[in-house]
Amino acid sequence: MTYKITYTLIALNILIYLISAGLSHNLMEIDTKVLLEMGALYGPDVIQKGEWWRLLSAMFLHAGMTHILMNMFSLYYVGKGVEQYFDDKSYLSIYLFSGLIGGVTSLYVHPDSLGVGASGAIFGIFGALAGFFMANRDKIEDSSKAFMKNFAGILGVNIVLGLAIPSIDISAHIGGLVAGFVGGYVLSKNPNWVWAYSGSMLILIVATLSFFSS
Repeated sequence: MTYKITYTLIALNILIYLISAGLSHNLMEIDTKVLLEMGALYGPDVIQKGEWWRLLSAMFLHAGMTHILMNMFSLYYVGKGVEQYFDDKSYLSIYLFSGLIGGVTSLYVHPDSLGVGASGAIFGIFGALAGFFMANRDKIEDSSKAFMKNFAGILGVNIVLGLAIPSIDISAHIGGLVAGFVGGYVLSKNPNWVWAYSGSMLILIVATLSFFSS
């Protein structure tokens, strides 16, 4: 299996990171002004100026070398698993909408913070695996139990890290995780529901942003 979606997403994230590093003249840490200019998630710009596109662009920006390495390692590890169980449309839909929902959640919890990173989307595809195993637990009971134990352990570690390290946005992780779990559960039942899932997520995002703006 070529894992074309996972490798393409990794390549795109790395390319954008290198561009941001070039503009920052620093390979290890990206300048905050550069991140903002390239589309970081920033509440006042999103809500007051209507720059909704930042929800998408922020998913492909990273604050530094450690940040992108951690996220790309996670994407490589989890993405290959998702690509084995879901078709391309389902994978991309879950990834993108998990990232967007993670961004909306982050806006609600941290309206004045600068947010970047693919972690909301990555937690989404991790949640999708959990949804898949939950939906098929009767058919693959032993594998499902083993996965859910590992899932609970990794989730617990990330929650602890999120609470201990202020720069980690745990709200985006949780938002992406929930969106991904729903997508994984639904689309493992019927991949043809991908448009219904995508439409539902889009309506939820638009409704939430409209609420923010009112």
